[in-house]
Amino acid sequence: MATQAAPANGAEAVPPEWAGEMRYVARQPILNLRGRVHGYELLFQNAPEAVSGRDADVAARTMLDNAVIFGLEWLTNGLPAFVNCTVEALTEQLVLVLAPKMTILQISANVELTPRLMDACRELKARGFRLALDDFTWQQSLQPLAELVDYIRVDYRQFGVLERLYLRQLNCDSIAMVAKKVETQEDYAKACAEGFALFQGDYFCHPVLLKKRKVPANRLLHFEIVRQLHHDPIDVRRVSRLVLRDASLTFRLLRLVNSPIFAFHQEVRSIETAIIAVGEETFRRIVSLAVLSELNGDEPPEILHMALVRARFCELAAALCGLDPAEQYLLGMLSLVPAMLRLPMEELTPSLPLRSQICEALQGTMNPERSLLAWLEFNERGDWTGCDRLVQACNLNQKQFMKCYLDSVVWAQAALRSAV
Repeated sequence: MATQAAPANGAEAVPPEWAGEMRYVARQPILNLRGRVHGYELLFQNAPEAVSGRDADVAARTMLDNAVIFGLEWLTNGLPAFVNCTVEALTEQLVLVLAPKMTILQISANVELTPRLMDACRELKARGFRLALDDFTWQQSLQPLAELVDYIRVDYRQFGVLERLYLRQLNCDSIAMVAKKVETQEDYAKACAEGFALFQGDYFCHPVLLKKRKVPANRLLHFEIVRQLHHDPIDVRRVSRLVLRDASLTFRLLRLVNSPIFAFHQEVRSIETAIIAVGEETFRRIVSLAVLSELNGDEPPEILHMALVRARFCELAAALCGLDPAEQYLLGMLSLVPAMLRLPMEELTPSLPLRSQICEALQGTMNPERSLLAWLEFNERGDWTGCDRLVQACNLNQKQFMKCYLDSVVWAQAALRSAV
């Protein structure tokens, strides 16, 4: 499966201004009770919460500059953006460079609630911004701000008796409670019972795995289709027969072929016609996307979204590190299959059409084949030190990797609209 440096047909490229000085940026999804993305918290390198004093104000200005350069709508696909703010950013109204309707201004629970800050918060709310009290712990002094905000964000690992009692005193009908650092399904179940409506953490990527369970027959069929896509040239008849054995996959595949992302202007009604019409390279990509969508089943759509970002990033960045783009695309795509099927990776890798080094990378072995996936995992967590270490190991710079990442976000959003 060959690669292309530009986004696939129908997917917009990132804005040209992103080609300037790049800084790290990451986003972490905030999901609702139905597993749908409510919004994204945006994490920028040198963000204000990472420093203190005058340096924090400089970092806040840099963060707001980054938000303008990158464009919130590109990073969040039009969903609300949660952005950390310093006192200066609020009182000096620096945040007015952001779009009020899609921005939630996060205020640390550690700030001193001066009359000037409270006046600024009221004015910003009047302008259409929503406010979030972040890293909430019990403090009576926070009462005036807690009554004003739209969200209260709690580190679930530090959610204790005092926090429970205090929050019950508030008018929570108008406040959305966000549980941060929800890492397991047990955490999620407890947070639901506590009345939280929104959740942030790795729990949805690490569901309870069903060990010693066989890979379902239809999933084995999907893996066999992916295996056949590795052949060059593709055995058109064999692949067509395999695809036609799964009605849902057939429907999804034809829907993708006819979608704007692949910009094919003639309606396609059969699998063989699709292969001939779009060409083998594009067909491989479409089938991979269709298979991935089917594998995700009833799991949160954000898992599929993250898998698409990983696949595209690994593919685009492969050339920078001397790796095989097609192989890296599959590595990124399959890295979240355990979350989709709720099966351990060691149960899945024997069914995958990959070299032993790629299978080892999927199981967590830190080999050269895993370097790009590891960088992206660090990025997803906002671990900039880990990102820098891997970038330096490849003798590259953050600008090259961030360009690949941002291209991947835009491409994945376009692909997801066509896939679901």
